[in-house]
Amino acid sequence: MSFFEKCFKLKENNTTMRTEIMAGITTFMTMAYILVVNPSILSTTGMDYGALLTATCIAAAFGTFLMAFFANYPFVLAPGMGLNAYFAYTVVAQYGYGWEVALAAVFVEGLIFIFLSAVNVREAIFNAIPTNMKKAVSVGIGMYIAFIGLQNAGVVVNNPSTCVALGNVKSVGVALALIGTILTLVLVVRKVKGALLLGILLTWVLGILCQFAGLYQVNPDAGAYSLIPAGIISAPPSIAPIAGKLSFAGISVFDFIVVIFAFLFVDLFDTLGTLIGVSTKAGFLDKDGKLPKIKGALFADAVATTAGAVLGTSTVTTFVESASGVSDGGRTGMTAFTAGILFLVALLFSPILTTIPSFATTPALVVVGLMMVENVTEISFSDFTEGFPAFMTILMMIVCYSISEGLVFGVISYVLLKFLSGRKNELNPVIVIIAFLFFLKLILG
Repeated sequence: MSFFEKCFKLKENNTTMRTEIMAGITTFMTMAYILVVNPSILSTTGMDYGALLTATCIAAAFGTFLMAFFANYPFVLAPGMGLNAYFAYTVVAQYGYGWEVALAAVFVEGLIFIFLSAVNVREAIFNAIPTNMKKAVSVGIGMYIAFIGLQNAGVVVNNPSTCVALGNVKSVGVALALIGTILTLVLVVRKVKGALLLGILLTWVLGILCQFAGLYQVNPDAGAYSLIPAGIISAPPSIAPIAGKLSFAGISVFDFIVVIFAFLFVDLFDTLGTLIGVSTKAGFLDKDGKLPKIKGALFADAVATTAGAVLGTSTVTTFVESASGVSDGGRTGMTAFTAGILFLVALLFSPILTTIPSFATTPALVVVGLMMVENVTEISFSDFTEGFPAFMTILMMIVCYSISEGLVFGVISYVLLKFLSGRKNELNPVIVIIAFLFFLKLILG
């Protein structure tokens, strides 16, 4: 018996090493953008960009390895989007605290999560969410990541009158994203192994051909970077400027608690929402809607968050893009292990990996979104006390651009409808407590 078979139980999970490796590569490719985006956002605080790139790679690899070996799930971790924006634009830019203080808050948040995971509080919250809503979360995340993919490629753009609008379909990036989506769907329909990864690569190659032909104009000021790698290998930048720079100076205890709570809230429910959505898609939930080995999964992101803060980056969390690897057949920690290795490889080959444009990853995100929306047929909408909360969960995830906000409105409406309809016996104490805390969050801001 090979090490990987013994460690990840491939046969028991009806998968193969080749499938798992391909799924890991696919997941990595769909979230490789974080290697550029996270340093870009956090560097606005004055942190060193090169050091942030190294910290992002190491923190992602470390967290993903923990997931692989603690829980044997194909979930990949990295510094989370939204959480890094809160770190940079709210805690540092708006509140005026140094990035060292923000790192300290992330570190404490991680320690609290380790404790909550150890005493099964996070697991209890996961299990308390109704089955219908878990399926709705999967649907909502599917539409959410498809929207992110379309937005990243410029297919959907901001509009002051209507909030969002169709982008310029005549632009090369938008056209390639749409063409790549069709190509990827054809590969999926034809049941080509690694269809999502091939879709990313084909779209990228088409972009390179357009650049050679002069159709794609390089203009960094407009966000149009060269699609041709400037090199192959480069030494990873030193992490010294940001590693271990946590500081508790210059902030009151009350303000520090407020910052920690914000990190806790977003991370807790983004992670739970992601685990619910991706686990539903993978078929990991049991007949009671519970996720086996969830404690290992929750420990992984809690420990990774603590370690990430020491390395010098914002909260590390489970990525919704893990769904792309699951859709490509990933079922074990071998998928996560593969992605983790690639994050370390990225330290050396960042000139190549960071050249992949967002329009090339859009097809994978859109197709994964389509696959996750399939669960909508399993949601009972005929009972409005079940259907409306599911509907609000899906809707608010998209319009609020937040997985956690979708859960907030879904849970509150679920508890209110059950209680006011005379069906409070269908409520469990945990979901009522969660709804009350969500309500406090809404009214207190």
